[in-house]
Parts: sequence; structure tokens; C-alpha cells
Amino acid sequence: MSLMIVGTMAFDALETPFGKVDRIIGGSATYAAWSASNFTQKIKQVSIIGGDFPQDEMDALAERGVSMEGVEVVKDGKSFFWSGRYHMDMNTRDTLVTELNVLEHFNPQLPDSYQDCEFLMLGNLAPAVQISVINQLKKRPKLIVMDTMNFWMDVALDELKKVMGMVDVLMVNDSEARQLSGEFSLVKAAAKIQQMGPKYLIIKKGEHGALLFSGKQVFFAPALPLEEVFDPTGAGDTFAGGFIGHIARTKDVSFENMKTGIIVGSAMASYCVEKFGPNRLKELTTDEIDARIDEFVELVNFDISIIS
Repeated sequence: MSLMIVGTMAFDALETPFGKVDRIIGGSATYAAWSASNFTQKIKQVSIIGGDFPQDEMDALAERGVSMEGVEVVKDGKSFFWSGRYHMDMNTRDTLVTELNVLEHFNPQLPDSYQDCEFLMLGNLAPAVQISVINQLKKRPKLIVMDTMNFWMDVALDELKKVMGMVDVLMVNDSEARQLSGEFSLVKAAAKIQQMGPKYLIIKKGEHGALLFSGKQVFFAPALPLEEVFDPTGAGDTFAGGFIGHIARTKDVSFENMKTGIIVGSAMASYCVEKFGPNRLKELTTDEIDARIDEFVELVNFDISIIS
């Protein structure tokens, strides 16, 4: 049994207050796979790339146990490209260039070897693509997690609501949760979104942590205060990869274990932002990951004594 990750493998050009890179590897599936591969080695990648995507990047992921059989290579095409500039607060950014290239015609066809998928992570893609992937699976995965964004709420809301009714966990940021629900209160937003289908809702709040909702149950994990943040581009996808990687390793889809998954995902995201692209993820050791998770535990763990 395995974890399947569906998303983009791409190039990014980034400018932050701390530096600039003209062309670096990016994409939701790239970040998620690097993150998840620290916890499970049976990962099935589904994406589309052009002939310009470096083979050594594919090989590096393959060495981490990521199958590339589901990655379509359009040899005479160009990979998806995105360019952005971050503001000083690193939470807001301007998109400078978006070139869909081969992604415009992405219609994934799952190999037979991918039918043993036990856990499914649907990266931020067109809802129609997410629906297509779910429908191709002969057996429903134990847990389906999906990410989305405000763009799809604007242009494909009906299809978005349809796929939301097919998944278990939805991941959005706080502004997207408010837009999708029409509620300012995140508690009210979570209740309304869960009525649309997903049993669990994760609301990412960037440097302010993440919230996990299920019915009346709520869990909050703060973000680790960091001295330096160089590139937040892949933080959300790295978070998702850490979360689903932990779930796939433990095979436990309870609310309690998802709380741990939130901490694991947050720890991975905190490392991702330390360098441009997925470079920090490529060099991470198990000891470093364990140490960072311990930091998160210390951050939220305290004893209290009330004197009456």
C-alpha cells in the first residue's frame, strides 16, 4: 500500500527581501514528495513536466522511494513556470509571471501500479483534475486530502464543491476559508465548510500556525518563531507532505493522530523556508527533524498551577 501525491513539478523565479533566484525547481508535488519521503518510502508521484525538467531532479526523488511512473513527460514541451515577488512581511506576494505550458493540458492517467493507493494527497490543481484522479481509483483510499486556493473558488466553484464532497480532509489558508464559507469567524467558517463534505478541515495561517477542525473538536498548533525566513513559497506544500507522510507511516486516521500530523507538517515547513526552493528539504536528517518536532512540543507544552 502506498501514498499517492498529485500536483505540479515546475520552475519558479523568486524575489524576496533576502535574495533572488531566476530559475529554481518548485511545484506542489515536488515539495510534498520531498517532505513526505522522510516518513514513508512508497510514494507514487502524479504530475506533468516538459523536456526541460532536469533528469537529476527526478532521479533524486526516485532515490527517496518516489515512483515516477505517473509523471508524464512532454519532451517538446515546457514545464509550468511561476515567478513572484514577496513583500517585507513575507506573507504577501505579487505574481509576476504564470506560464501554464504543459500543465494546461494535464489529464493524468494513473498506471495500474498506482491502484494500491492507500492515502491520496491532491495538490492545488483544477478541481476537474482532482475529480478525475479520484474516479480512476478502483478502491477508495483510506484517506483523501486535498489542497485548493481562491482562484478555483472564483472560476470553478461548482466543480470545487463536487470534489470537496469526495474527500476527507480539506486544506486552505484563512482567507480562503473565509471566502469559501462567507464567514469571517474561522470557527463558523469551519462548520460551514465541513457541511460541504470534508470531515476534517485544516486552516493554514502561515507564520501564525495552523488549525485542525472536526465537528466540535478543534486543535491549534502555533508556528515556530524563526530568526530568518528566506523563501515561503513551498511551505504549505511541505506542510501537506509532512502531514500526509506521517499519516501514511502510522496508518492512523484518527483526530488525535492528525494533531500529531499537524505538528510534523509544521516542523517540515519551518525547515523549508530556510533556503530557496526545496534545497533545505533535500539535506534534512532524521535527527534534525526529530529535534524540530521536539521544539514544537516544547512550544505548546506547559504546566500550570492555579492558586485559589
